Amino acid sequence: MSRLYLRVYLALVAVVFAFFASASLLFFWHRGGTREEAVLSSAGKIAGLVLPAPEAPAAEQARRLGEVSAALGVGAALFDAEGRRIAEAGRFAPLPDLERGESHLSGGPRHDALSLRLADGRWLALRLPAQPHEHGGFFLSLALLAGLLGLVAYPLARWLARRIEALTARVDAFGRGDLGARAAVGGKDEVARLAESFNQAAERIEALVATQRTLLASASHALRSPLARLRVASELLAADAPHAPQRAAALRDQVAREVAALDAAVEELLAVSRLEFGAPAPEAVDLLALAAEEAARAGAELTGAPAGVTGDARSLRHLLRNLLENAERHAGGKVELAVEPLDPERPAAGARVEVRDRGPGVPGAERERIFEPFAKGGTAPADAGVGLGLAIVRQVARHHGGEARVFARPGGGSVFEVTLPGFS
Repeated sequence: MSRLYLRVYLALVAVVFAFFASASLLFFWHRGGTREEAVLSSAGKIAGLVLPAPEAPAAEQARRLGEVSAALGVGAALFDAEGRRIAEAGRFAPLPDLERGESHLSGGPRHDALSLRLADGRWLALRLPAQPHEHGGFFLSLALLAGLLGLVAYPLARWLARRIEALTARVDAFGRGDLGARAAVGGKDEVARLAESFNQAAERIEALVATQRTLLASASHALRSPLARLRVASELLAADAPHAPQRAAALRDQVAREVAALDAAVEELLAVSRLEFGAPAPEAVDLLALAAEEAARAGAELTGAPAGVTGDARSLRHLLRNLLENAERHAGGKVELAVEPLDPERPAAGARVEVRDRGPGVPGAERERIFEPFAKGGTAPADAGVGLGLAIVRQVARHHGGEARVFARPGGGSVFEVTLPGFS
């Protein structure tokens, strides 16, 4: 059974059923069941032997009835078969229920009236003395039974709650800073699904924290060099501006380049942050149209066919731009951009993007490392940026359910390939 609420519900139903079944057994045990009927029948026969025959004078019947009443200490009345009162003694005794035709108890919920049917058809009605605590044993038994069921239900409740308590403990540990805390997953009910959701969220948060720590640790390294050059250039500019106009112009150009580098670095850092903390809701994107715009901007040669993917157009544009700028920076020649559907018969089933260049290529040992944040290839030029371009390419691809790779191009150069899924 995989639904927790059904398990709880059935457990409660089982407890209630057991309680009422046991209570019913106790009730009939106290009432006597068929044994009570046998006792009443025997009492009727005894009464027939004690009382005079129906043909005896009314005075004789009344006298003997008075003796029975006095001996038993109860009210008594004698009725004929039609319910006519023959004689009575002591407390008032009610008329028997003639329709029942056999000995029975009456007198409301306290059953303080006893009607005995004699063998000759007459009825002997007895009004029993008040017994306010006649059911005390029954209710005491019910109380003991309820206590027993409570003891039995406690381990059942503990069993149902133990997994939730274990999950709560792992959540508390995670909240105290133990980012590696994970919940044990067992079963297929709501608790198991909750544990799986917690583990997935914990892994995501742990990855986010690790990424932010990497960004914080590396941002200063990535921005320190441009800031240092800016400071030196500004000091030289202040000193040389009045005396060396050409030198001052060169310094201003350097300052502009460093500011542009800082702006690009900040933009890359913001792109990583946006990816880690979520993007807008995915939508259908015409990847060929995006590629055409970016190819025209970069002066790259575009080939391919229409291909649709599901994702965020802004981050996919960033992916294409980073691939093209990386190829331009390292290749120093013509860059080719190709977009084609994964399935030619279904253009919306996903896309493959390839950026080809004729640069020095990427050594096999570095083909994974260059996709790491702040990593630069051994052949990277001095102005190769902060080392986030290809890392963002892979992050965008994986964020969309795809992947980014690099291969050696036949004849020299590199091929950067990105595969992206289609419409869901």
